[in-house]
Amino acid sequence: MRAPGLLILGFLAVLSVVYCVVIPLERAFPLNAPVELSQLLAHDQLRHSRILQGFVGGVVDFSVQGSSDPYLVGLYFTKVKLGLPPREFNVQIDTGSDILWVTCSSCTDCPQSSGLGIQLSLFDSSSSSSAKLVSCSDPVCSSEFQTTATQCSQSNQCSYSFQYGDGSGTSGYYVADMLYFDAVLGQSLIANSSALVVFGCSTYQSGDLTKTDKAVDGIFGFGRGDLSVISQLSSHGITPRVFSHCLKGDGSGGGIMVLGEILEPSIVYSPLVPSQPHYNLMLQSIAVNGQLLQIDPVVFATSNNRGTIVDSGTTLAYLVQEAYDPFVSAITATVSPSVTPTISKGNQCYLVPSSVSEIFPPVSLNFAAGASMTLKPEDYLIRSGFYDGATMWCIGFQKVQGGITILGDLVLKDKIFVYDLAHQRIGWANYDCSLSVNVSITSGKDFINEGQLSVSSSTREMLFKLVCLSFIALLIQLIEFVEFQFL
Repeated sequence: MRAPGLLILGFLAVLSVVYCVVIPLERAFPLNAPVELSQLLAHDQLRHSRILQGFVGGVVDFSVQGSSDPYLVGLYFTKVKLGLPPREFNVQIDTGSDILWVTCSSCTDCPQSSGLGIQLSLFDSSSSSSAKLVSCSDPVCSSEFQTTATQCSQSNQCSYSFQYGDGSGTSGYYVADMLYFDAVLGQSLIANSSALVVFGCSTYQSGDLTKTDKAVDGIFGFGRGDLSVISQLSSHGITPRVFSHCLKGDGSGGGIMVLGEILEPSIVYSPLVPSQPHYNLMLQSIAVNGQLLQIDPVVFATSNNRGTIVDSGTTLAYLVQEAYDPFVSAITATVSPSVTPTISKGNQCYLVPSSVSEIFPPVSLNFAAGASMTLKPEDYLIRSGFYDGATMWCIGFQKVQGGITILGDLVLKDKIFVYDLAHQRIGWANYDCSLSVNVSITSGKDFINEGQLSVSSSTREMLFKLVCLSFIALLIQLIEFVEFQFL
């Protein structure tokens, strides 16, 4: 005989269905059957992915530390949680490479301490119950990646080797393990979720990666390749194929990075050069104080060893010689009446008696589709100290002879940057990155703030449905509990 309370619970359930939705339910596991903890873990992880897949456009928010000042930090980094139990790692944000990698516990010559005031961590795949080594037969190992060299070891492990533009490098092996993150789905709705991703476990590092002054636990590659985290998550429908950052340049730096689209009315977009491994843009001309420089556009054309790329893993900015020389000459000619030009350590510098914003001209980098990037003096100058009662500022752009123009953190800071992979374009707008930003969480124009959330009517409907479903689930649990009491 059923308990009288079941009639009441059943009546409430019917009422909830009237205002919510009806969905068929079935048990994930047989009643009273023994269930292993590993089965429950796998079930939860699959459920987490499905929850996020149900809300396409969910935003993953990463806090940012570091700065573009080469005399302080010279890089931006964020935190990621990996493994089970999850461990936290500080990793550099790098849009110029593809893979996420962290230092392995088996790396003997890797940095043990950091001058950035952070505690370094090592990843131990044997200590993570959810870690799985990637074998040579895995499609990841057999795929051809344009920026990552994969190879097979004698122990059937899929290994990698990566060389960065500054001469540093890393090698190790691939691991598949859980990445944990907070996905913002709506007003005050934060889904603590996870996803299985493939990343590198570094057993060897060289060059600047071995130095302790700016050591971090690894590098978070946000490139266009299939192995970047943004590509992996978007391919499973967990996040949209777009990410954004706003890197703060003043003070202690910091900023925000989201796997989602930052919305700002003043953003302009320029198309990405197709079939390139990096974020290549079509730079067409440069203007100083509104005057176009006499530069042959062919020097900016994309080829095997030329072009213009956006790279958050580069501290400064690099300009091909054919553009660098007229650029510096135009700046010097404009400010010479008010400052004293000088050469310091081979760099063009200026002794400035007052604020650079009052003396130095604005610079415009003009890209395809009419998208112009306006640079303030602080976006192309670096303060290098004091001399004879004046502040020394030096050109932050470095000369490249017959190479690639690179827009690093010096240029990227104090701007919103949107990497829209779905539409193959990059957008930007000058912005105070200490302020909150609006981010799209659905295909409609819904917004959230960094830390402060506001939601439109379509998102409220989504939340209402979620609350209704949660209420039904609670009623079902109560019914099962009462049934159990009367068995």
